[in-house]
Amino acid sequence: MDEVTFQKKLAELVAEIGTLPSTERGKLEALAEETRQRHQKLKETVHSLQESIDYLRLSIKYLLFDLEATRRENAYLRKMLEEEPDA
Repeated sequence: MDEVTFQKKLAELVAEIGTLPSTERGKLEALAEETRQRHQKLKETVHSLQESIDYLRLSIKYLLFDLEATRRENAYLRKMLEEEPDA
């Protein structure tokens, strides 16, 4: 269920709860508000996780770049050592 559908269904639920007698309405309104808050917290958590994954991907790219640079440097230095005349 996407965000728009969720918000629409929640609004319909709250409107339906509003038509109930006041004795039954309070508990259901509290549950609907709790659902709204939990949904918001879940959205924030997912967003935070997405940012963390993006950061991890970027970090891995930098590490791979560094690894390749180290390998090239290592190969270059080995070549230099092999070409060095024995003293």
